[in-house]
Amino acid sequence: MSQSLPRPSVPSDSSSTRLQRWALIVGVLATLYIALELFASVLLPFVAAATIAYFLDPPTSRLARVGMPRSVAAALMVIGVLTAMLIFALLLYPLLIAQIGILFARVPDYTTELRAFLAVQIAHLQDTLGPDVVDEKLRDMVGGQAGSIVSFVANTLRGVIGGGFAIFNVFTLVIVTPVVAFYFLRDWNAMLGRVDSWLPRRYAFVLRAQAHEVDRILSAWLRGQALCCLLLALYYAIALSVVGLDLGLIVGMMAGMLSFIPYVGSITGLVAAISLAFAQFPTWTGVVEVGLVFALGQILEGYVIYPRFLGDRVELHAVWVIFALFAGGAAFGFVGVLLAVPVTAVIGVLCRFWLHRYLDSPLYLDPPDVDAADPDAPCAPPALTGPAP
Repeated sequence: MSQSLPRPSVPSDSSSTRLQRWALIVGVLATLYIALELFASVLLPFVAAATIAYFLDPPTSRLARVGMPRSVAAALMVIGVLTAMLIFALLLYPLLIAQIGILFARVPDYTTELRAFLAVQIAHLQDTLGPDVVDEKLRDMVGGQAGSIVSFVANTLRGVIGGGFAIFNVFTLVIVTPVVAFYFLRDWNAMLGRVDSWLPRRYAFVLRAQAHEVDRILSAWLRGQALCCLLLALYYAIALSVVGLDLGLIVGMMAGMLSFIPYVGSITGLVAAISLAFAQFPTWTGVVEVGLVFALGQILEGYVIYPRFLGDRVELHAVWVIFALFAGGAAFGFVGVLLAVPVTAVIGVLCRFWLHRYLDSPLYLDPPDVDAADPDAPCAPPALTGPAP
């Protein structure tokens, strides 16, 4: 009788499925990270196009539902966006260039006024604290550093403006991004359907539910934040121009557009506007008017604009948004800034999902094992047997 050879052990279906699941998750995350590291410099038009397609998908879908072909609706949406950008450029670009020229022309005057202001303050401190604490070397150093700071800010602004077209070159803005946005928008539903067909059947319902939650939060934040930034930019630009601030258009648009970073836009705009008002207006009246513009802007932002367009639908804390934007920018540049909020929304949804799973699991719900024979063991509170009050 022949002796049968031992058969090699085969992992069970559950263990192999678990191993495959973790391998898939790790592989997808590693692939995304490597792609961002290798192609971050060329991903900008594609990420921007995907963002535009995400914004324009709801109106495009509504046009498709009333009978318009999806391709025609996508083309109309992209052409509409390009037309709006062209009108914006034709109307505001000359004004912005003129105000930037005024800023560069006044940099020497701002430097002189800042040095004079600091010299007066240092002289006052010298009279108060004595020459032993505040000497002439300190006065000269403060005056020199003030000029260096103003020159650094002006040179930085000039470099950003001059290098803007190096990043967003004409070819990328006019050709690549709109074309890619059109294809994304035309095939949006087909791409989502293809991704949905790749989901593991066992977890498809859970994954779809989490994807819908991410879409709900992300769409509320992105579209609501875009409207808020636009309204605040219009308000600050018009109000600062009305009170007579020479560079009010630039400062107002900067304050509004930076308001997608919580508190950064309003604080940056306030500091810049007050500083320019001190240099421009001979009396305190203009400075007070500029301060009132930002005070009213904060009231509108906190009690009218943000409750109306964002409300409680957005479950992204301001601290996490600030951290995500700075972390994404430090890791992957401007592409990281564009991807920061979507990634944060996904992480937030997954964390809440896992927290709910934990709160429903035996790890959280099982009571501790208490030895009745141990006199030092804590006693459970007695059960209530009487009628409820």
